Amino acid sequence: MLGNVKSIFKYALWLFIIPITLFSLYTWASLNWVYSSGERAGYVQKFSLKGYLCKTWEGEIVLVSMPGTQAEKFIFTVKDDVIAKKVNDSLGRRVKLVYEEHKGIPSSCFGETAYFVQDVQFLEK
Repeated sequence: MLGNVKSIFKYALWLFIIPITLFSLYTWASLNWVYSSGERAGYVQKFSLKGYLCKTWEGEIVLVSMPGTQAEKFIFTVKDDVIAKKVNDSLGRRVKLVYEEHKGIPSSCFGETAYFVQDVQFLEK
């Protein structure tokens, strides 16, 4: 009987605990390892708190390089509520977003994009 209990425990370990641990380590690594970082300047035109279960701040900045050229959009995510307040306060003003890109995030629960804003700087008043 004791051999049966050990065998069941061994299978439970391999079937449940090890895959969950590996998935957790992968998720931690994808959220903490920075693939690239950079800055984008423009005007934040859309910013909102989204999600049914996992609420994340999602935004869109319009990048205008030269007058008369086609504007490019940059979609981003904000995890920090303090940064989110700064972004909300910047609507309609020219700003510079400092961001980090994280590749391979396994769920949109952490954000809809791979670009996470770390800082916001106002460029004009």
